[in-house]
Amino acid sequence: MRQMAKLGQSFVFLMALTMGMGAVSGILTNAAHAASSWRMAHKMPPDSPEGKVFQRFADLVKKYSGDSLAIKMFPNEQLGKTNAVMEQLKLGTVQMYAEGSTYMKKWIPEITWISAAFLFDDREHWVRFMNTPLVRGWYAEASEKAGVQVLGDPTAIMRGPYRVMVTTRDVKKFEDIKGLKLRMHPNKTAIQTWSTLGADVKTLAWTDVYQSIDKGIVSAVNSPIALVEAMRFYEVATHVVRHDEYYQSIGFMMNKKAYDKLTADQKKALAKAYAEAGTFSHKVMNEAADESLARMKKRGVTFMAIDRSPFVSTMAKFYKDKEAAGDLPKGFLETVAATRKK
Repeated sequence: MRQMAKLGQSFVFLMALTMGMGAVSGILTNAAHAASSWRMAHKMPPDSPEGKVFQRFADLVKKYSGDSLAIKMFPNEQLGKTNAVMEQLKLGTVQMYAEGSTYMKKWIPEITWISAAFLFDDREHWVRFMNTPLVRGWYAEASEKAGVQVLGDPTAIMRGPYRVMVTTRDVKKFEDIKGLKLRMHPNKTAIQTWSTLGADVKTLAWTDVYQSIDKGIVSAVNSPIALVEAMRFYEVATHVVRHDEYYQSIGFMMNKKAYDKLTADQKKALAKAYAEAGTFSHKVMNEAADESLARMKKRGVTFMAIDRSPFVSTMAKFYKDKEAAGDLPKGFLETVAATRKK
């Protein structure tokens, strides 16, 4: 009987041990899921339109992944300027960076041409171009070379939502650009573009624009509509002209190794959250632009959309010359033409 009792006690002990090990295993499994946390960097304040879009994305990832993947936000350049964060992204110390995917040109120079000025008929044309095998191939090369890839459709998260010129001159038609003293960032192609269009280009730092317009050093600056009020440009230049110089989006750039380690369900959660954040971004960006413009109009600002066709036709020769000189990626202009609506 004693032997039977001992055997019973041993059985109970083994069962308890097994159950205990199972509980520990469950705890470790849950801890592993909880540890699936990504660091996401961006430049914007959390309460800005873009900041709200990024937070919506993070909230949706948490929801759709069943709390198995958390996105921890680092706004306001907390992790450094763009070059520093791009390196962190490559190393994997940052798993995601929300910024213009043109910055991937540091690895694949052809990517710079996704922002070619006055080349696309409208945003829809540009979106079709961005999703061609040519452009997808550039992103694939960056993924292979640097281990950095984009999530989903790189045009889904809207930026801007459109580009304008803020000017002291009442620009109403293409001919009014001739001789206009226009501030430009120090980029060779951008300077060539606006010089070709007839402007008198002056290179200046972004933070010097307000004072330079006020002092008459320049008369105009190109900007996303979303930044005109924030930079107070309208105080020194009361004419806002929508020209859709080029189209912009925010790429969700990811560390490839970190992405590859995710489960299939976590990848699905990212994709679903990204698609919904994209839809949300169009609503938020357009509403913010409309509200900002309404406030500026009350302060005496005029607004109009200029006819882009003379800009596009003038730049057509510019791009043909670039192609002839071998300065454009192979197949670039053909792909632009092929994605144009018939």
